Amino acid sequence: MTPDEKIDIEQPEVAETPDTAAETEVTDNTDWDETTTADAETAAKPVTESKEEIEDGEDLAEEQEPEPEEIEATLETVIEAVLFASDEPISPKRLVDVAEAGSVKGVNACVRAMNKKYRDGGRSFRIEKISGGYQMMTLSAFNPWITKLIKVRSDNKLTPAGLESLAIVAYKQPIMRADIEAIRGVASGEILRNLMYKGMVKIVGRAEVIGRPMLYGTTKKFLDVFGLNTLKDLPKIEELKAPQ
Repeated sequence: MTPDEKIDIEQPEVAETPDTAAETEVTDNTDWDETTTADAETAAKPVTESKEEIEDGEDLAEEQEPEPEEIEATLETVIEAVLFASDEPISPKRLVDVAEAGSVKGVNACVRAMNKKYRDGGRSFRIEKISGGYQMMTLSAFNPWITKLIKVRSDNKLTPAGLESLAIVAYKQPIMRADIEAIRGVASGEILRNLMYKGMVKIVGRAEVIGRPMLYGTTKKFLDVFGLNTLKDLPKIEELKAPQ
């Protein structure tokens, strides 16, 4: 055997000791142990809300509406509530009956005091006397905005001929149909029937002439629609004439 020749020396097998086997087993199961450990740590952590969740909860609590404030029911507050809820004028006596308090004189004084508060507070409405009763109404200065919102009911719309006939009845009542036709120069029977159907005109009696023809006059609805308290509030004829 020469010095250059390599000698293969068979290495003896080394038996695994218990410690080595345990180390090998742990190494093989490293992935399982890490996952299990992570899950255990997550489960052990207390559940806490994030800052954003807490802030959202606080905002939600702030948005909740407060409990409604209790308002004492006085003659003034009852009148105000009833007039706001009603779509037609209510007489002072009826207001007394509804409120179960006060008197007609007291209601009138209360309405004056309420209107003073509305005026001093710069409110857009007043309590007006319409057709013998009280009604809550907006000021005419706000008509441009209100007309954008409210559409006039079709049953209250009048044709030019109907409006002309209604004006004649309003200013000349009680009046016979023949007199209306004499002023207009055309037959007006159908127009009068339409005005009666709309509730603007009614039969108020019969004329003391041959044939006892019917007399026509305006109704309470006419006052309501045109915002009049009585017929005395109609514009004067002189005011309606076109300037020369």
